[in-house]
Amino acid sequence: MTRDTQPAAEPRRRRRARAAAAAVSGCALVLAAGTPAVAHGSHGGHERQYVALGDSYTSGPLIPTQVDANCARSDHNYPSLVAAQRTATELEDVSCAGATTEEMWKPQGTNPPQLDALDRDTDLVTVQIGGNDVGFGSIIATCARLAAQDLAGNPCQTHYAASGYDELALAVLRTAPKVTQVLRAVHHRAPHARVVVVGYPDLLPDDGSGCYPSVPFAAKDFPYLRDTEKRLNLMLRLTAALNRAEYVDTYGPTRGHDMCKAPADRWIEPLRPASPAAPAHPNAKGEAAMAQAVLDRLESGRGH
Repeated sequence: MTRDTQPAAEPRRRRRARAAAAAVSGCALVLAAGTPAVAHGSHGGHERQYVALGDSYTSGPLIPTQVDANCARSDHNYPSLVAAQRTATELEDVSCAGATTEEMWKPQGTNPPQLDALDRDTDLVTVQIGGNDVGFGSIIATCARLAAQDLAGNPCQTHYAASGYDELALAVLRTAPKVTQVLRAVHHRAPHARVVVVGYPDLLPDDGSGCYPSVPFAAKDFPYLRDTEKRLNLMLRLTAALNRAEYVDTYGPTRGHDMCKAPADRWIEPLRPASPAAPAHPNAKGEAAMAQAVLDRLESGRGH
């Protein structure tokens, strides 16, 4: 199958993907102050036709009110909240729980290929994808299963490093060209759109502390998994910068509201949610926080 822009077909594109991977593996600390982005097109901050692409962190599973059972999509997810605040904006939300980059091109149950929602009239696109490519769900299940082997240690990190390298770090690097391909396809189908890549929120305590058994990971696996998520977000930021897209940091605005916090303070639910949300996913407060981060980016203007 021929896709919109196949990265394997052009050496120059492969070189860019390798450059992104090298930057991630080298930590790229220079990005701590922010990376200027070059947007594609100009609509004076009044984007009208908005398409939201993404996975379950976008769709908002179990958050009331669910409006699409196939995709576990809420009318209080961050795309809906963003559109509601921008009164001239018309939203087409095709985000779907369980989506990987592959679902940009292929149906997911009753949800058509997500990229099919784009056309030349699209003014704004948000993209939040990559977590399922890295394997969020299986990682959580594996780390919870292994925790009992050494509650004070890092059995999950040991498991993923058994081959002599960090399999999760490699998974992040392997996801970079997939996200690149998605962004190139977005630009191809929506050539005038402002394209915004949305990062993932703070899932675990930023200080590396744990909260077993509420979140059933071994003590030293908490900082390992925190660093894995930070690595994923850094990859998304770099990939956005290399592909004429902006990046929205949702980790910073949600720091201190991770799944280890008390129910009243957390914006991410633990594996046994106390508020309507999927395990290890944002609740309604988390979606609202991500919406505000997106709105702040849209209002700040391109290149800030």
